Amino acid sequence: MKQLRILFVLLMVCMSAAALAEQDSILPKDFGGWQAKGAIQTSRDAVVADAANAPLLKEYGFADFSSATYIREDGRKLAIRAARFNDVSGAFGAYTFYYQPEMQREQIGDQAASFNQRILFYRGNILIDAVFDRLTAMSAAELRELADVLPRPKGNAANAPPLLAYMAHRDYVKNTEKYVVGPVGLAQAASPVPVNLVDFAEGTEVVLGKYHVPSGEATLMVISYPTPQIAAEHMKRLDAAAQSGSQPAGVGNAGPLYEKRSGPLLAVVSGQVSASDAKSLLGAVNYDADVTWNQNTSFDKKNNLANLLVNIILLCGVLIGLALVAGLAFGGIRVAAQRLLPGRVFGRPEEVEFIALHLEENRQAGPKFLN
Repeated sequence: MKQLRILFVLLMVCMSAAALAEQDSILPKDFGGWQAKGAIQTSRDAVVADAANAPLLKEYGFADFSSATYIREDGRKLAIRAARFNDVSGAFGAYTFYYQPEMQREQIGDQAASFNQRILFYRGNILIDAVFDRLTAMSAAELRELADVLPRPKGNAANAPPLLAYMAHRDYVKNTEKYVVGPVGLAQAASPVPVNLVDFAEGTEVVLGKYHVPSGEATLMVISYPTPQIAAEHMKRLDAAAQSGSQPAGVGNAGPLYEKRSGPLLAVVSGQVSASDAKSLLGAVNYDADVTWNQNTSFDKKNNLANLLVNIILLCGVLIGLALVAGLAFGGIRVAAQRLLPGRVFGRPEEVEFIALHLEENRQAGPKFLN
């Protein structure tokens, strides 16, 4: 009997753990005609998500991981791995790390790319890696349904990296953009600028991309610092390193470096390209500051002339109303007192005095002349 109780307790614990795992799962039990086969696996360990790139996932703000195998009634299978990050920036950074130049762009989630049976996309702060056993014309539509049911981030976590807006668009080589927030990602991106000169301790963000310009292939690297002063200081360090003859390691260093600062942004172009092409590429990077004007513009209620006129009209109306009320009250009290107490409060004979000229009597008597 005691053994049965122990088995029952263990069974309840396992069922509770499974229920909690499904509740914390990123992935749904079913979507678009697909049903999860067995339990959805969950973990908060980046090694379970990708053992080879766990440090990189942690750098992007890895939160948790879910994986499941889905099946359909026709026998098709779909394996999905989902990684959730602290914000959209982390999911986008991981997406740029995993996609490859040979992938084709798809209209799924926020951004998507596919190669053969594999489709990679991110929606909000969740990165999805889906592998079909065979594709159909409805495979993309089915994944769109999945993207629609994924949980969404809230607040600032839902904002995409603003640095992306400053990258050049002309001559861009598709699927070469890499978004980096730490030294591990920078090493994977073959940066033309070494980690010690980028300095991620300042809360730095980096985006890189390749471009086909008339004189060859160039790498554009845009580094975002918290303030223009910090960007200017790091540009001095980069110039000093170039003048000293030290060549930072990286694929993008197959040629001289050209740099430019625009506000808190530091743009660097490398590659075997002409100086004119490099400067043209740098010219496309321009920082636009959003200025907030908080000085008193005298348009508040206190200094607004129209508001003053309205208040004057309201004051006049209030004074007229008070005068009417006071007049009615005074007259009403007198009338009431005369009716209730005639001749006792108001209109007593001794209080009433009239000056009479008796003009009618004087007219009948006629004029009198003094002799």
